[in-house]
Amino acid sequence: VQLQASGGGLVQAGGSLRLSCAASGGTFSTYTVGWFRQAPGKEREFVVGISRSGSAESYADSVKGRFTISRDNAKNTVYLQMNSLKPEDTAVYYCAARYSRTYSIPVITSDYNYWGRGTQVTVSS
Repeated sequence: VQLQASGGGLVQAGGSLRLSCAASGGTFSTYTVGWFRQAPGKEREFVVGISRSGSAESYADSVKGRFTISRDNAKNTVYLQMNSLKPEDTAVYYCAARYSRTYSIPVITSDYNYWGRGTQVTVSS
């Protein structure tokens, strides 16, 4: 499956952005999807993930209550709504997918087989 992330940009602290991850080349509803981010000089970290049907979600503590993940399997797309953005949210955001037969949502990068190119999110103070 091929993934394409979009929707990044420059926003002031407190603002919002909506990222999209569009998939092609696979049966999207059989893939767990995660969003990761990587800030300069730091390791890539898990942000949020959603199970293949959308019935389960997992959030990093740092984004709980501010970010919301959703998916539309008919459109082969996962969305990440980011509200109340903070300067520390600045990073390149990546979407990733893995084929799954369960509702578990991995949080480490090596558990995901497919990655899209990142989209830059910059939050100014």
